[in-house]
Amino acid sequence: MSRALRRNWTGTVLVTGFGRFPGAPFNPSAPLAEKLVRLRRPAFSDMRLLAHVFPTSYAAVDRDLPRLLAEHRPDILLMFGVAPKSRRVRIETVARNLLSRFPDAARFSPARRRIADSSLNRLRNPFPAMRLLAAARTRPCRAVLSANAGRYLCNYIYWRALESAARTGFPKLAAFVHIPPVRRSGRRGGKALPCAADLLRTAEAILAALIGAAKRPH
Repeated sequence: MSRALRRNWTGTVLVTGFGRFPGAPFNPSAPLAEKLVRLRRPAFSDMRLLAHVFPTSYAAVDRDLPRLLAEHRPDILLMFGVAPKSRRVRIETVARNLLSRFPDAARFSPARRRIADSSLNRLRNPFPAMRLLAAARTRPCRAVLSANAGRYLCNYIYWRALESAARTGFPKLAAFVHIPPVRRSGRRGGKALPCAADLLRTAEAILAALIGAAKRPH
């Protein structure tokens, strides 16, 4: 369920994550989204911050994303998802018109290979991603730009968000960020992974950059 964390605001921010899915019994994007909207920071003080965690299923995205956008009309939509094999924060610049056969958490596997019946192969985010990268690199996690959001739910929700932005004007600004798994005690290769606190600091910097851009007069 979405939760409002601010009462005095001039804009709305929706931060989302995903729940567990096959191969990822713990998804750090869910607690990251929920913790991020609880931060008390001057840059966030006049924004209404909402968190929503999607079950990792196509049906959940198709059901909940349009409802959330219509109800809250967010100025900013910041989406997080985990990339299990990544060791860096990846700021995605495009969504691809592709679907994977890999089943979602509801055991549904798409029969189609493309998200939309369109000649478009990709949707490029118009927001200058270098601003987000520069902000992320002021924090501990290694961050890069990426033009490959995959073919799974992360790419799917990104496509649907950019599609909505172009069609309805909401969200006004959108960003999708892939995060690596978090370092956990006893896990092999854990030293190469960031801790949850460092991921939160990086996410905070990215959100602050988005809020700063939203507040600038156009």
